[in-house]
Amino acid sequence: MEVYNRYYKAMYNTAIRIVKDSFEAEDIMQDSFLTAFTKLDSLKEAVTFGSWLKRIVINNSIHHFNKSNKYSEVALDDVLFKVEYDDEDGIASDYEFTNLKAQQIMDTMKTLKDNYRLALTLHLIEGYDHDEISDIMNISYANCRTTISRAKESLRQKLQKRAVK
Repeated sequence: MEVYNRYYKAMYNTAIRIVKDSFEAEDIMQDSFLTAFTKLDSLKEAVTFGSWLKRIVINNSIHHFNKSNKYSEVALDDVLFKVEYDDEDGIASDYEFTNLKAQQIMDTMKTLKDNYRLALTLHLIEGYDHDEISDIMNISYANCRTTISRAKESLRQKLQKRAVK
């Protein structure tokens, strides 16, 4: 139970960013924990449990997303970046501004094509490199680099249009 409590929220956030549905993310996260606990003997010592579990969650999320092919939108309030810059009083002076910018970026990411959104999520939010993303998305390395580059450009253009309004 301690392991579950330690990783629950992070794994849920990972799943919801991919499937965009809180109930599905909850199911995927629980199925992933069940898979991890039943296959614990296959965990290699060189890999930490958290990164191994995260890979299971991402693979299950992508598989579920591709299988169901749903395009419903979900509020991303629970998965925002929470970056705080404390001043000398210990009060987060830039928190609201940073939170607003993160919300705008996450909202704009939701408007990207699914493969762009998925590639950017894996690269920028989850921290995977191009090799890992190409394996996860089952695309070539060159296609992965191109997709991420185009996704960044599309996001940049949409953010600029939003800033002009």
